[in-house]
Amino acid sequence: MTRAGELTVGELSARSGVPTSALRFYERQGLIHSRRTTGNQRRYTRGTLRRVAFIRASQSVGLPLSAIGEVLALLPADHTPSKEFWVRASDCWRDRLNERIERLERMRDRFTECIGCGCLSFEECALVNPGDAMGEEGSGPRRLFAP
Repeated sequence: MTRAGELTVGELSARSGVPTSALRFYERQGLIHSRRTTGNQRRYTRGTLRRVAFIRASQSVGLPLSAIGEVLALLPADHTPSKEFWVRASDCWRDRLNERIERLERMRDRFTECIGCGCLSFEECALVNPGDAMGEEGSGPRRLFAP
């Protein structure tokens, strides 16, 4: 029997659209919390839905769980993320997200002209990277990730 306002792992999964295996993983990582019944079953507060939504939204823009966990650590385990919390999280990640957006835009703009000089050798490579000068900078697609 659940307490009022609590969800089983299956109910949380159904409501959030997140597989139960992922919810258990989030819990092992300390991102969400549950109480255990006398039968050792997990019970989550309804506020956990908001935490899960925050985790999924953060993941969807490429933030790693470690960074998500750092920000969620600012929120006590029994608190539901509020609008103020989302604003604070956004402030924490603004620079990281802007850098990611810039890298993606560079990749979009440069990808068809040059692989970035990895080198997969398009015709333009001789013009953009004569004598493989970028090879001296190290391996990998240098131009795609350079400012």
